Amino acid sequence: MPSEKADPQVLHEAMRYAALDGGKRLRPLLVLAASELGEADPVVLEHAMAAVELIHVYSLVHDDMPAMDNDSLRRGKPTCHVQYGEATALLAGDALQTLAFDILSRPTNLPSARQLKMVNVLAQASGSLGMAGGQAIDLANVGLPMTQTELEHMHSLKTGALIRAAVVLGTLSCTNLNDDDIERLDHYARKLGLAFQVIDDVLDCEADTATLGKTAGKDADNNKPTYVKLMGLAEARLYAEALIEEAVTLLEPFGDKADRLRSLALFVTKRKN
Repeated sequence: MPSEKADPQVLHEAMRYAALDGGKRLRPLLVLAASELGEADPVVLEHAMAAVELIHVYSLVHDDMPAMDNDSLRRGKPTCHVQYGEATALLAGDALQTLAFDILSRPTNLPSARQLKMVNVLAQASGSLGMAGGQAIDLANVGLPMTQTELEHMHSLKTGALIRAAVVLGTLSCTNLNDDDIERLDHYARKLGLAFQVIDDVLDCEADTATLGKTAGKDADNNKPTYVKLMGLAEARLYAEALIEEAVTLLEPFGDKADRLRSLALFVTKRKN
């Protein structure tokens, strides 16, 4: 991250404010856990972990702004636009996003085609066919009923795409994992990403603001389509647990090397925020 003492100082302060304090770091942890299945280049791995988290943080900064979800609390502190103003928050999100690709494209010892693939994976997961597209669908459906298929498509983009990208980036940082390994891990990540969003909807109803670190009940207040609204609270939690069970089963061929991926999957349904 740029130093807050480097010009433009306020922009760098806002970037660091959003990225460096709080958060579960689930996505970089998934990069790290997936890399343990092979022989990862440590520099490539560090770059991938930083890049995926920077994309996630930029999305939070923009999602919290008045034109989007209009929230005032994130990670237990005022959101970036509340702390620094809307214009600076917008620029901070822009700069965090571009910094992700700056870092991921820096020269390494990885074969150039494989490194280029990593950049492509993160770009696709972030854009209109990934995270940004999912957010657009979400905003377009406020107050409207959605089927389970429609809801799952939206969240496979909004939340799931970046979680899938994290796992794939971890595998691509290794040169000795084959396409079959990567495909199996992608299926694991699909189920994990969906379960994560289902639990997000459950926690929005069950947890309080202090525990969540963001405004509780926001989805209901904004009349957003959620799994709880579609299935009910108990059924939504059971659905998430079933998805995680399926995700963990997909890891069986990897044996003990996948222990961290198993632990992260189980964490998704047990987390409190």
